[in-house]
Amino acid sequence: MKALLLTAPSQLELVDFPDPRPADDEVVVRVHACGICGSDIHGWDGSSGRRQPPLIMGHEASGEVVALGSQVTGWRPGDRVTFDSTISCGRCRFCHAGQVNLCENRRVVGVSPAEYKQHGAFAEHLALPARILYRLPDALSYPHAAMVEPVSIAVHAVQRARLNPGATAVVIGSGMIGLLVIQALRWAGAKAIIAVDLADNRLALARRLGATHTLNSGTADVAAEVARLTGGLGADLAFEVVGFTPTLNLALAVLKRGGTCVLVGNLAPKTQDFPLQAVVTKELTLLGSCASAGEYPLCLDLIARGIIDVQPMIETVAPLAEGAAWFARLSAKDGGRYMKVILTP
Repeated sequence: MKALLLTAPSQLELVDFPDPRPADDEVVVRVHACGICGSDIHGWDGSSGRRQPPLIMGHEASGEVVALGSQVTGWRPGDRVTFDSTISCGRCRFCHAGQVNLCENRRVVGVSPAEYKQHGAFAEHLALPARILYRLPDALSYPHAAMVEPVSIAVHAVQRARLNPGATAVVIGSGMIGLLVIQALRWAGAKAIIAVDLADNRLALARRLGATHTLNSGTADVAAEVARLTGGLGADLAFEVVGFTPTLNLALAVLKRGGTCVLVGNLAPKTQDFPLQAVVTKELTLLGSCASAGEYPLCLDLIARGIIDVQPMIETVAPLAEGAAWFARLSAKDGGRYMKVILTP
């Protein structure tokens, strides 16, 4: 099969790679669409340390079943599927509690840290445990289905917050995950959704997708504006989807006393500074949000019904052979102007 192989930092090659064979509990999926994640970019250039070559990356994908392991039931060739990017063991205490994202033996598709290597979906075929597959709604296209992984991250984060209908929420960062969080907040019943970013074009898209207010943090005093919009109270919720000290501190600054900040961004691997005294004296709640935990069926339904619109986030759908060129574009200084690029093996 053809595969896009990471052979060295910042080096991708389209190669012939052995076709996978399913283990007893696995299926082989013919990949029809696979999105390039921001974490793939930081793995590609070696900065995250979680994509050690040689490796086939890619974990945001959809396709069809083409082969079954001897013990697999409930699936057949031709079934249209997506899969959880997390391969959970199904046996540990967290899996038994439904917290598959916290699995003690967690592996991530298309990732190779020091402790394991798990080839991913920038390839024509991929073998996966049948237990992590999800069936696609009939009307859902493969490129839209490949967006379910980032949608699930947004929905999981919003559900972590357990917001009350009518809540005011601030979303710090209007990149792809931020735009999906905005839509998930609208679905969950937030009354006011304030989007914050440095790029006016992204803020315009945020308003189109459900933000009630937008603030450019380069020109506005965001904390003061949020206070004004909330009658001096502050926001009930803040979602930090960038992962840097300044944006973390901004997310905390916009909250009312007793407010909640959901931490989604994970861009910078190093320790971040935050105002401990303010968190204590205002009795703020900080919630980490990691991947998703069984929200795929819900998210597939939300996408299929148009409640969460993924099309505006899809920059282009390109052949796998153009993957190396797209990685170079996305990693360039102006790469942030692009949204989701989906490759088709």
